[in-house]
Amino acid sequence: MLEALDLKTSMSKAQYAKEMPELQERLRKLQYEAQDAEVPVVICLEGWDTGGKGQIVKKLTEKLDPRLFRVHPGTAPSPLEQRHHFLWRYQVALPNDGEMAVFDHSWYGRVLVERCDKLTRKKVWREAYQQINEFERWLTDDGQVLLKFWLHISKKEQKKRFRACLKDPLLKWKITKEYQRHHKEYGRWVKAVEEMLAKTDTPNAPWTVVEANDIRWARIKVFDTIVKAMESALARRQALPSGVSRTAAAAAATRDVRAERAARDSELARAEEKKTVAAEAKLKAEAAHA
Repeated sequence: MLEALDLKTSMSKAQYAKEMPELQERLRKLQYEAQDAEVPVVICLEGWDTGGKGQIVKKLTEKLDPRLFRVHPGTAPSPLEQRHHFLWRYQVALPNDGEMAVFDHSWYGRVLVERCDKLTRKKVWREAYQQINEFERWLTDDGQVLLKFWLHISKKEQKKRFRACLKDPLLKWKITKEYQRHHKEYGRWVKAVEEMLAKTDTPNAPWTVVEANDIRWARIKVFDTIVKAMESALARRQALPSGVSRTAAAAAATRDVRAERAARDSELARAEEKKTVAAEAKLKAEAAHA
């Protein structure tokens, strides 16, 4: 899959300067529409070290209402989190209805970092593929918009970015020994990424693989994908307001049906009560004649 990508794909500064503000404004408006429609959005950003995830997050947060989104950076699990299933710490960070959660590294660490750095046994990370698919099926069945991005850059481009960071006093801290080791093991990581994409690319939670050698192109592709997915989700919610039962739209759409059901249930309860009273009266009468 990754070999088929055209990493020479790029966008001019002029085109980027025209499209990015428009996409940011569309996303800003969609954020409020999603709040009104109670649509939660989950964004998973995965990719190579220096692949551009941080810059994507920066652009996402420039125009969005900070009250309606949270960014969760990838960190090692705490001792408390290690006591639970590896998905638990992500479950508790899921967004409320109408809000957005951005995961800069997500639950895919189990089948990437933990696999490639040999932090987890092979049997454990192999089992994670099915667990992740079931988790994501639960999210989408629950009415959440789930977007997964892999930001792909070549080994040559990654080396170039490492050198640029090392020359910058404000950025050289980013290039850790771990980053350098991952770069040397690029081929082994490619194999793990390919398997991850193949095993967890599902109809309900597909991957969007982004050609990220050109950061302008990568930003536009990510933004455009998010905007289209949110617009589609809002259209579905409007067409089927009762689709997610806990929402205010569902409550309004099913009010008459629920009222009819309640009236029918009350009528059945009264009928049963009459039968019970009649049966008790009959028993008393028979006892009196005995």
